[in-house]
Amino acid sequence: SLQNDSVVAGGGAIEMELSKFLRDYSRTIPGKQQLLIGAYAKALEIIPRQLCDNAGFDATNILNKLRAKHAQVRLGSAG
Repeated sequence: SLQNDSVVAGGGAIEMELSKFLRDYSRTIPGKQQLLIGAYAKALEIIPRQLCDNAGFDATNILNKLRAKHAQVRLGSAG
């Protein structure tokens, strides 16, 4: 049985973290490379979005929660 529903292995968390990292990194680069890296970061978010859609969840709501959790972890206030 499921004891803790806050962590789901394979739930798109890795893709969201990579997307955040790449978005932050792309802001430090000038020119077309910035756009390419930003587009790749956005493309990575398709994976967790599709997982949400397949499970019948509101993908926009879940992705916003994932982004917020990743921002909390980065700031050191995970809980």
